[in-house]
Amino acid sequence: MEEKKNIEVRREEKTDSGLVGATFIKYAAYLIIFFAVLWFLINYVFPMFS
Repeated sequence: MEEKKNIEVRREEKTDSGLVGATFIKYAAYLIIFFAVLWFLINYVFPMFS
C-alpha cells in the first residue's frame, strides 16, 4: 500500500523597508531636480525671449 504525504509549503514574502525607502528617496530627488530645472527655465530663460 502506498502512503500519501501531505506537504504544506509556506512562503513569507518580506518587503525590505530599507529598499523601499531608498527607492522613494531616489525618485523624490529626481522630482526635486526636475522642478528646480523647470523653475530655472521659467524664471530666467523664458524671459530672455520676450
